Amino acid sequence: MLFQSILVAYDGSKASTKALEKAIALAKASPGAKLEVLHAFDFPRLYLADGFAQVPASFNQELYNLAERTVNEARSIVAEAGVEGTVELVQGQAAEVILKHASTHDNDVIVLGSRGMGGIREFVLGSVSHNVAQHAKIPVLILK
Repeated sequence: MLFQSILVAYDGSKASTKALEKAIALAKASPGAKLEVLHAFDFPRLYLADGFAQVPASFNQELYNLAERTVNEARSIVAEAGVEGTVELVQGQAAEVILKHASTHDNDVIVLGSRGMGGIREFVLGSVSHNVAQHAKIPVLILK
């Protein structure tokens, strides 16, 4: 038995799809393993001078709708694979959400893609995969 509790981060990118496929394969290789798929999303914060700029509610709604579509896509992939698993949508910064989930749910391994949907934010702040790999207390499998 490889792992009992597998956490995979999914954001709909090609790398996260590969990560989900690998996590499913790991779950199938370990009968009785628990698969947990996590999609983290956050509403943008726009800083102007010494304060925050208001983001239109319609934009936030569009982001939330995209997050729900991403979660439904992950549910479909897991169901088609015939694996028992949970898919959860959590608001917050991805690396923080993943690390907190792993520590509070006693996961054995974290599986995630090397590059997600981060764009310029990833360049400026450091990638989610890098942050998770540096701070996780359990093994991290990063897929390209």
